[in-house]
Amino acid sequence: MLPLTNDLVFFDLEATGLNVITDRIVQIAMIKLFADGREAQELEMKIDPTVPVSAEAAAIHGLTNEALKGEPTFPSVAKTLFDFIGDADLAGYNSNRYDVPLLQEEFFRAGFYLDTSSRRLIDAQHIFYQMEPRTLTAALKFYAGKEMTGAHDALADVRATVDVFKGQLERYAGTSFNKEDGTEITPFSDMDAIADFCKDDRFLDATRRLKRGPDGQPLFNFGKHAGKAVADVFEREPSYLKWILDKDFSTEVKALVRAIDEQRRKR
Repeated sequence: MLPLTNDLVFFDLEATGLNVITDRIVQIAMIKLFADGREAQELEMKIDPTVPVSAEAAAIHGLTNEALKGEPTFPSVAKTLFDFIGDADLAGYNSNRYDVPLLQEEFFRAGFYLDTSSRRLIDAQHIFYQMEPRTLTAALKFYAGKEMTGAHDALADVRATVDVFKGQLERYAGTSFNKEDGTEITPFSDMDAIADFCKDDRFLDATRRLKRGPDGQPLFNFGKHAGKAVADVFEREPSYLKWILDKDFSTEVKALVRAIDEQRRKR
């Protein structure tokens, strides 16, 4: 039994490529685990991305534009997906850096805002790489004693991720972990602790465009102002904010820089 205090949706995406801003989802699969112990629900669908699927991506998941003809577009199924997730926490494999921001962008274009500020984000890959660096196939073998079948099919991958996470909880129950600063934690005591363990506090957004300075001040992590304080750059060069808002940065980055600039103006 998972230590759930909130519903938890495991999900996996296949897409036209790896850019979370410009690429599009071609397949989504979700498994919803309920905190009240109800039987889990599964949802899976193929999606017409309306943009070309890269040859590299198609070679991995086998979903070409021709194969996706006649499938629904994301805007036409967005409400169904959004309602399925509801207020649940989110979990996946490499989900914090890829699946979550990609799904946020798709929802945003369809008129929905997938707010993650009050959700726990569980990334089984982050746990795995911290504790036993391997691939999903090896993780499934290591934690669940199972052989991987159907790799890079979204539903097969998300089923494997559920089994990996269950195996991680069983294997590491009561295990302590020494952080880089020497602090000893018990990361598998409850879902809050697991979510904290999956966080990377060095960065403020999933695409790692903004990072946290030694004093906690937001810094740019890209371009000509890399390493500089965001508020200081906007003070000296207000046009840089507009440039960010007009370019292909994630909705999360744009919301953060707006908030930072508003705080700067109030000082």
